[in-house]
Order: sequence, then C-alpha cells, then structure tokens
Amino acid sequence: MQPIVVAVDFSNTSIHAIEYAIPLAVKMNAGIELIWVDKNNPSEAIYPDTTHQIRDEAKKRFDEIVKKYSKKLGKDLKMEYRLRKGKIYNEIDNLARSIGAACIIAGAHGISGFEEFWMGSNAFKIVSYASCPVITVRCDFAIGNGIRKILLPIDSTPETLQKIPFALMLARLFNSEVHVIATHSSHLKSIQRLAENYAQQAVRYLEKNKIKPYRDALVAGDITQAVLEYASRMEIDLISIMTEQETPANILLGPHAQQLVNQSPIPVLSTHPRENFCL
Repeated sequence: MQPIVVAVDFSNTSIHAIEYAIPLAVKMNAGIELIWVDKNNPSEAIYPDTTHQIRDEAKKRFDEIVKKYSKKLGKDLKMEYRLRKGKIYNEIDNLARSIGAACIIAGAHGISGFEEFWMGSNAFKIVSYASCPVITVRCDFAIGNGIRKILLPIDSTPETLQKIPFALMLARLFNSEVHVIATHSSHLKSIQRLAENYAQQAVRYLEKNKIKPYRDALVAGDITQAVLEYASRMEIDLISIMTEQETPANILLGPHAQQLVNQSPIPVLSTHPRENFCL
C-alpha cells in the first residue's frame, strides 16, 4: 500500500498526529514517512551555526520518535524520516508526490516552540497545496479503536462526490458506518434538488460497493456549525470534505472547508477536486 506522510514540527500536536497515523498505517499495510522542513535561511541567521544545530537536534528527536513508535507498526512496516529545507507546504507535497503517498496527516493546531513550531500556521497551506488527501487532527482528539463512523456532507457542487472513493476505502478497512447528509443553506429549490441528487448518487455508489450508508439532510444558515453539531451528536470519528478551491492558482481553502478544518474537534479528511473525475 502507498505510504502515509506525517508532517512533524515536534510539537505535541504533531506527535499526536504520528500516534493517529499508526493504526491507520497498520490497517492500510502502509509505511510512515515523517517529514520536518527547515524553513530557516542561513544567510539571514545572526549565528550561522544555528541551522546545523537545529538540524542535528531534529535528527536526534526523530531517532527517538522512530525508536519509540516504529515497533507499534509491526516488523513488516517501516517508519522513516526526512529532513527538507524550503517552504513547508511545498516540501511536504513534494515528498508526498515523489513517494506516491496515500495521504498526509498533519496537526490542526500548533504552539510556539522548537525553536518556532510551524504546524499551526502551516496546516491550512498543507491542506491547500497537497496533491493527495490530507487528514488534520487536533491534539485533544482521543485516539480510540479506529474509525467507526465517517461523515460525508454532500453539497450542490459536482466536485462534492470526489471525496467518496478515499472515504470508501477507509470504511472498508475499519468496517465504518458512513453517514451521507445533503447540506445546503439556500432557499432555492434548484439548489436543494442538486444537493439531494448528489447525495442520492453517493448512496447508490456506496451501496454498489457493499456499504449501506445512513442518509440524512441538513438545512441551515451556518452549514459549518450544523455539520459539527451533527458530527458531535452522532459521535462521528472522521469528517470528509472537499477543499472547495475555485481554481488551481487559489491557495486558500473555500470558506466552509477552512472553517471546518479550523473549528472541528474531530479529524477532517480534505480532498482536492480533480479534472475528468468520474464516480
């Protein structure tokens, strides 16, 4: 199986992301590639040796992490690490592309430290630029016994269906319940019908692939809050969304996607729209 990339800045958030990745990697029979990116420019440093010291410290920390966690993967799967230099989100995506990663896992929030943790400030950019699905997870999310329930909010855009194949793969691996909910805030009947029609397509696709989904609908002015309330009420373990990018050049997440990644206490799986996609 394709490996999993985990973005690491040595904050508690990124260590939690590693812990979250391990049961997923075991189920997927995938190795884990940890990556730390040195964003410092030596020419701008007051003390030129600082960069080497930081990289040496990063290697030491990685050696400790691999020693502690690799045994949880089992003898047939490997946990390795890479140190890169450059723009954090670019280097993480470059690694994911070069090894054909199945997904990237990143902490949703970071804190200041080592020497300056970058997870919090770069989580959105990682999601925005990544060429493969990204799971963002907060450090206060309790890692339980896998992914029991997956939520698929379906809107009125055709791209909304592109989130389904990866979610289906996870549902099969973890024997998950899948909740398909048509979501919209519009009073226009045509918009409502589109969301309902796409939700029905999602249901048919899942049933065709031997998954019987739970079906529901959400109509609310604040879709983000409504989705989060539904997820909390139904004890959802993973919310699968599209990044809602309007154009390839747009580096910002769409408003609902960004709000969900930022606000959700539950891990969020973000998938980019692709051209010529057919469900």
